Amino acid sequence: MRMILIGPPGAGKGTQAHNLVKRYQIPHISTGDMFRSAVKAGTELGRQAEAYMKAGDLVPDELVIAMVIERLGQPDCEGGFMLDGFPRTRPQAEALEGALDNAGLSLDAVVLIEVADQLIEERITGRRSDPETGTIYHLKYNPPPAGVADRVVQRGDDTSEACKARLTKYHDDTAPVIPFYEGKGLLVRIHGVGSPDEVLLRITTALKALQSHSAS
Repeated sequence: MRMILIGPPGAGKGTQAHNLVKRYQIPHISTGDMFRSAVKAGTELGRQAEAYMKAGDLVPDELVIAMVIERLGQPDCEGGFMLDGFPRTRPQAEALEGALDNAGLSLDAVVLIEVADQLIEERITGRRSDPETGTIYHLKYNPPPAGVADRVVQRGDDTSEACKARLTKYHDDTAPVIPFYEGKGLLVRIHGVGSPDEVLLRITTALKALQSHSAS
């Protein structure tokens, strides 16, 4: 299974990424991890990316895509992969498609986890972190026990202002990727509200249906 996972911040992508790579026995490839691995390994592309990052600049799309293709060419990706966090824009999606074609690779699915903005904001702004243990709680869904309630804190990126800014960036930059993949018959829309197991079942059922349709 070769897939891309997309969705707004707070939609539960992290949880489902963990579940899906375990279910399909495929590597989870995030651009952040990929950058760190390439830099640590001292690859030519890693050295180029490191120069941009040290200068405080964004790594150019062409370099990111070259690194993605290099990563997808490694042996552990032969049975499939999950790309998470890339592409983030429509131009990136279009360039990635061309690079995949040139590499003789094709996607099986693009999984979009959908959750309404209002619920996203409730999920994110309700998070609280225990500075002593690192445990994450939620004021509504998983309240901190009485013994730690007084010491939990709200992280800076979980405030209402930060949440709104992240959602705006998602809608402006990443949402245009959706019609691109929808037009190619690869998009799988998943209702992201419910327990992690319920959402996982929706995803695996939809992927099975997509595979059956592609095979027929």
